[in-house]
Amino acid sequence: MSLIAQLTRHKSIEQLQADLGTRKDFRRVLGLWQLTAIGLGGIIGVGIFVLAGQQAAMNAGPAVALSFIIAGIASTAAALCYAEFAGLIPVTGSAYTYGYAVLGEGIAWLLGWDLLLEYALIVAAVASGWSGYVLNLLDAFGIHVPGALRGAPGSGPGHAFNLIGATVAMAVAVLLTLRTEWGARANTLIVAIKIVAVVLVIGVGVFYVNPANWHPFVPERVVDAQGVGHFGWPGVVTAAAVVFFAVFGYDTLTTAAEEAKNPQRDLPRAILLSLGVSMTLYIAITLVLTGMVPYTQLGNEAPVAQAFQALGMKWIGAAISATAIASILSVIFAFMLAAARIWFALSRDGLLPGWFAKVHPRYGTPHRPTIVLGVFTAVVAGLFPLGEVAKLVNIGVLSAFIVICAAVLLLRSRKPELPRAFRTPWVPFVPLVGIAFSIWLLSELALITWMVFLVWLALGLVIYFGYGIRHSKLAQGAQK
Repeated sequence: MSLIAQLTRHKSIEQLQADLGTRKDFRRVLGLWQLTAIGLGGIIGVGIFVLAGQQAAMNAGPAVALSFIIAGIASTAAALCYAEFAGLIPVTGSAYTYGYAVLGEGIAWLLGWDLLLEYALIVAAVASGWSGYVLNLLDAFGIHVPGALRGAPGSGPGHAFNLIGATVAMAVAVLLTLRTEWGARANTLIVAIKIVAVVLVIGVGVFYVNPANWHPFVPERVVDAQGVGHFGWPGVVTAAAVVFFAVFGYDTLTTAAEEAKNPQRDLPRAILLSLGVSMTLYIAITLVLTGMVPYTQLGNEAPVAQAFQALGMKWIGAAISATAIASILSVIFAFMLAAARIWFALSRDGLLPGWFAKVHPRYGTPHRPTIVLGVFTAVVAGLFPLGEVAKLVNIGVLSAFIVICAAVLLLRSRKPELPRAFRTPWVPFVPLVGIAFSIWLLSELALITWMVFLVWLALGLVIYFGYGIRHSKLAQGAQK
């Protein structure tokens, strides 16, 4: 078989759909609201409680609301494409599985390899952001963590390791080795508390909005001592490239497709529900936050809590910190679950060692990749600051969005007759908008981010050509 033929060999959609009814790797225990909660858990968290304020102070000013809208356009277009695939191929693996069916094994491997890193880094980044609220709450009660253990190197004076961030990453990995429905029920409760808390913040904060804080809405362009530009419309776009980290996450629920009770009906609905609710809350809270206090005061590790504290409402600030601690946990849960299932799918297909494609005999969970991911994310959360990890995450997910949007266009051309539980509207306009906005946001990321990403992809190619291309299930089938 030629190299091109090997790279483009693929599972047919009909084969995947036929296999779905016979696969018994996971137990089907998740309904629509639990799936939606996983999506909401993956989206709402660090974006509201950390990044919105930090990017207002650093890059966009009050116009950070526009940054979320720009990022949201790209995410919405991709969400509509994800929804079509989720109803068509409700199989564990999300974008990796969709790529396998449309673009072939080589592209699918790179997509899965990319998402494996991105989801793991999201867990680490969110755990890092989560620790800031824990520290804020502990400080409010007079409990002070030693300076060396308060954050990753470079995140503050004297910081050497983020102990709290590392601990929570490992704890969630342990939880996810237990029954999926236990974690899902806890996640659904946490997400409900999170939504109520965010609505409460908006409802209370709106009475303290001073419209003068919104002027100028797009602050004048400035260049700092290092020659880096901030504010102005370029600052708004730069912030959009960073806060994009906060407006995806619905794709995590598609990785649980084989644990859904009615995946073809519920997955598309859950994707669109979770993104719609999240974007509404994001835009509202950024406007309230930048209206409550001058945007220059939001560049700290717990901006929402400290905005209320700055207005003398310390008890509300403490309550927000407590809520953020609970709610950001759901983001860690969603992406740890997704990363483990991407790893499981890669291993089940033979692209990584099959040892990882074994579920726990008692709990029915992919415990081996979950524990390995727990250790990896704990180390990253302990040693790397949130901002740097968020940038690396975005480049991978934006790349995946481009592939998914392109795959919808290809599949509509190749197999228009396939029955689809959900159809992306306004094709080819919507997929092309997703591709265009994703490319635009990618162009705003720093060169070092691109370099690290390309190194990871190069490592993926080495693993694929050294192992996966010969051991994949499709390769084994071709040799028979």
